Amino acid sequence: MYEPSVSDLPRLSVDELRIDAISHEDVMRVVQYFQRNRAFLAPWEPARTSGFYSEQGWKRRVLQLMELQKHQLAYYFLIAKQDSPTVLGVISYTSMMQYPSYSCTVGYSLDQAAQGQGIMRRALATTNQWLFDNIHIHRVNAAYMPCNARSAKVLEAVGFEREGRARDYLLINGQWEDHLLMAHINPHWRPKSSS
Repeated sequence: MYEPSVSDLPRLSVDELRIDAISHEDVMRVVQYFQRNRAFLAPWEPARTSGFYSEQGWKRRVLQLMELQKHQLAYYFLIAKQDSPTVLGVISYTSMMQYPSYSCTVGYSLDQAAQGQGIMRRALATTNQWLFDNIHIHRVNAAYMPCNARSAKVLEAVGFEREGRARDYLLINGQWEDHLLMAHINPHWRPKSSS
């Protein structure tokens, strides 16, 4: 369900979860999320500088993200329970293009303590559908390391299909890693009417 907000940023919900596009008020919440999960996420993410885990670093980053969201060039969603401010996960959509590809790339992570509860599966399905319905996206691209079985299950459950393998695709935790390439196609996409 999409609930328009004063700032016109998406505020979504599914079951007991709320999934909000990041805003200025979220800086400390997201800093705490990444600080709490620093060691847990390290094997799956690029090497991070100390600034990535600081309030000052995220203040700058949120300003950039807010500008990108304003122009529909990227979205950065925070996942939480309806009754809690604690961030349980993040979903980012980048490389957003309209004509002619109408596509974007998704990345995500989930708190170590929130694993195995279907949280990312439900949140990702909700944000993908919001992009399909509201941003006119036709294709969402994703990639995961072959050893990441949890990520494979999430993507498959949400409707992503495997398209290939990319060698040395991303520099993860200081090492070039192969990734399996996936895509989720909007089956109901139609050209916008020119009227």
